[in-house]
This record gives sequence, structure tokens and C-alpha cells, in this order.
Amino acid sequence: MGKDTKDEETKLISGCISKIGKDQERLYKKYYGYVMAIGMAYCTNKDIAREVVDDTFIKIFDSIESFDHKQSFKGWIRKIAINCAIDEFRRNKKHLYHLDVSDCSRDLPAVELLDNLDIDDIYQLLGELPEMLRTVFNLYEIEGYDHKEISELMGIGESSSRTYLARAKERLRGLVTRHFK
Repeated sequence: MGKDTKDEETKLISGCISKIGKDQERLYKKYYGYVMAIGMAYCTNKDIAREVVDDTFIKIFDSIESFDHKQSFKGWIRKIAINCAIDEFRRNKKHLYHLDVSDCSRDLPAVELLDNLDIDDIYQLLGELPEMLRTVFNLYEIEGYDHKEISELMGIGESSSRTYLARAKERLRGLVTRHFK
């Protein structure tokens, strides 16, 4: 990030700390797409993702004065968005669809199929996973959390986290084969 961009970001953050509406609006517009992409990676539909976006920006504006300027602002926003998505997951945990192990396919897709996937294809496939599987997969494979951290974040056992990850991978293999064969 260039010095001018960093200075602009610092001014924007200062304006948000001072509760200047125009700066809050600029920050919202600047990071809306980024936060929505995170929400869509964790949520079952756009409406729920929008709730995560709203919750994320409320938390950003409520706690922006605690932002440590030594760290990445975008990374700080990402962490808040992921935590909001996990909070949304916890609120709706009782409504989750539980996957039966017999639903998983044992056929492995050919490597050539995987080489032809682009990011939109991957997001589409992730969107077809049940929420529990998608959330564990995202936290482990994309965000780099370990099973202990996932179990603490989501209120599930470490062995459950491992099981959900294995099921997510199994389901993704079946989806790749079905959609791209």
C-alpha cells in the first residue's frame, strides 16, 4: 500500500472515530463488496449475508477507536466479518440441516475437472454445502483455523470439526463430479 493510500485510510479511520457520517459512508462503500464476499462464503443466502454485512459494519463503527494502526485494516475488517458470520451461524444453529453420512459420494473427480474450475465455480460449489459443512470448511481450509479453534468458535467438539471437514470435502468431490463431468 502506497503512502498516499495509507494516509487516506488513516484519515478515513480518524473520521469514523469522530463519527463523521460522510467518512462512515465512504468506509462502508469502500469495503461493502469485500465484506459481502466474506458473508457469501459463510452464509446460505444473500439475505443472511446482508445481515452479516450490517452486523459487521455496526461492530466496525462501534469499535474502530480500538483499531491498532500497526496491523492491516483490511485484515481487521476480515476478522470482524468472519466473527459476525460465526455469530449468525450460532444464532441459527438449531435450524441447521444435518448431513447423513450416506449422502456422501465415494467417487473422486478426475484431476482434469479440478484444473478447469475458476473462483466463481468454487464459490458456487461451496454455496451448495449445508451451512455447518461450509462454515467448518471455510474456517479450516480458507482462514487457516485449526480444529481446536473451530470447536471453540462454533461450540462443537474437535472431533465434530474434523468430521464436518471430511464430510464437506466428500460432498465437494461429489458436487464437482456432478456439475463439471
